[in-house]
Amino acid sequence: MKGLPGTRRRPRNGGLLLVMLAVFVIGFALGSVSQSDTEAQERAALSDAERAFEPFWDAFSIIETRYVDPVAVDTLVDGAIRGMVDALGDSHSGYIRPEFCPRSRDFSGKFSGIGVTIKTDEATGRIEVVTVIPNTPAEKVGVLPGDIFHEVDGQRVSGFSQAELSALVPGPPGTTVSIVFQRREEFIKYEIVRDSFEMPNVSYETVGEGFAYIAMLDFHDLSRSQLDEALDAIDVHNTGGLIFDIRNNPGGTLASAIEIGSAFIQDGILLRQVSRDQSEEVTRASGDYIDINVPIVVLVDETSASAAEVIAGAMQDHGVATIIGETTFGKGTVQNLPDLSNGGCLRITVQHWLTPKGHWIHQQGVTPDIIVEWNRTEQGNDDKSDPQLAAAIEYLDSRRD
Repeated sequence: MKGLPGTRRRPRNGGLLLVMLAVFVIGFALGSVSQSDTEAQERAALSDAERAFEPFWDAFSIIETRYVDPVAVDTLVDGAIRGMVDALGDSHSGYIRPEFCPRSRDFSGKFSGIGVTIKTDEATGRIEVVTVIPNTPAEKVGVLPGDIFHEVDGQRVSGFSQAELSALVPGPPGTTVSIVFQRREEFIKYEIVRDSFEMPNVSYETVGEGFAYIAMLDFHDLSRSQLDEALDAIDVHNTGGLIFDIRNNPGGTLASAIEIGSAFIQDGILLRQVSRDQSEEVTRASGDYIDINVPIVVLVDETSASAAEVIAGAMQDHGVATIIGETTFGKGTVQNLPDLSNGGCLRITVQHWLTPKGHWIHQQGVTPDIIVEWNRTEQGNDDKSDPQLAAAIEYLDSRRD
């Protein structure tokens, strides 16, 4: 195995003994340079990074030569990379192994898999189902929101990142994936035949006394065109107002968020991105403005995250919509996926993002203009029990001329 760039690998035990003997003999013959002086000079020549990696190579050498069972070098490398990323203490950064990385880059909006959206429980680190897409393999076998992934094809997925799980579960149409879910105290195994489907990302209808209602579940490459189609189909300009529902929306690509935000904001800043060196990149509306001439309400809840928060925060700061619901998730960082030489990649946080007025919502969320809590256990979990939607309709009713 080659050493990391800028690092020096420790020699094996035999080589170390020869080096020590050579240093001792030379020191004795010259009578002027002691062994300790030589080691001090040698270490002084090392860079800070090289010195920092010395114990890493110590550990690698010990494991490689003394551990009771043989371990593949790739396994040790994967573990070392994962450990470095875990040391960041950032739940949004992670190492994606080579076999998973290529499938972590698909934001096309077209999928071949089982048909669920997922989230990670911040307290337990376990990945659970958020929504089950209608008419998909998951719905047909009985997967439910709240089910927790336990095993996939016999492999325990404890400790997996969302990116790794999202790459493992999908596959070609017609192939079968075996998944064990935990549902409360019960473990349920499903044999699910994958199928291809387009994420039914946007739904729309008329609610109340002539108000347009559009819900969006995700942000990907097709989202803006799907929104435009929904706005045209519902004839939004001839309604009493628009309710844009981004509850249960975990976000998606930043590019999609900019496209969606530009539909509602004619000109101005959509977000600010701050890099490691504190330089600020300002992203403005793209100019693809729809000019909606009716009042707009944006519905959010505690699962509205990332790109969904970019849109809610921008619309709130520009005063183009009234935000109703619960405080959002609070993800104020931007990630990208740089490649590694082993074929894997890192999902790593590269920027903080701020709202147009400079608010960093990380771990705080976007606070609605009108807070309406929804305790689904006590108030029910169906559309008829939706107090946030009811509040949006009531607000738009109050805005009628």
